[in-house]
Amino acid sequence: MSQIALPLGWPADPRDDAFLVTPSNTRAAHTLEHWATWPVMTAILTGPRKSGRSLLARIFAAKSGGTIIDDAERVPEVQLFHAWNLAQETRRPLLIVADAAPPEWKVKLPDLRSRLAASPIAAIGAPDDELMRVLLDHLFHRRSLDARPDLVDWLVARIERSHVAVERTIDALDQQVMETRKRLSIPLARTTLAHAGLIAKPQQTPVTREDV
Repeated sequence: MSQIALPLGWPADPRDDAFLVTPSNTRAAHTLEHWATWPVMTAILTGPRKSGRSLLARIFAAKSGGTIIDDAERVPEVQLFHAWNLAQETRRPLLIVADAAPPEWKVKLPDLRSRLAASPIAAIGAPDDELMRVLLDHLFHRRSLDARPDLVDWLVARIERSHVAVERTIDALDQQVMETRKRLSIPLARTTLAHAGLIAKPQQTPVTREDV
């Protein structure tokens, strides 16, 4: 696993200073690192919420001297159109951060739609096993929770594969530990997360004649 180090914070926590690169996001990081090879001076960065996409965009801007537009779906399309054109005129790279690229991102302005279609896309995917483990370890450490490796492996195999699910899992376990003052364990996690709807509830074994 590698890191793109920069004195910027992981989203919502300025104490961290690196974007962690694993197979789920390596292509996106590679695309931004090689911005000089883009066919146009604008690219689109997509990825799930909480995936570190804003941090990666800030790292890109610091390294390339370029500009970024975050949450692009909320920005007026005319503004995006002029920003795209300005990037080509000044040869200063522009990174547009959005939940998804067109056509999933419904762009109404035809001239903007055609320009975005010509822009390379850097897509962050759902976290892989390696990143899930890193995120869980990172957040457990940040909350000062003692999570053993077997618990982390158990969670990776059972919770939804998303950055948001990881944060919700840590929130639920942190609250349960504070309320009960119990040590983190797989049984505690199983009960807590099933009750919170973050994992499927264990199915009860049907009673057989032999059990009676």
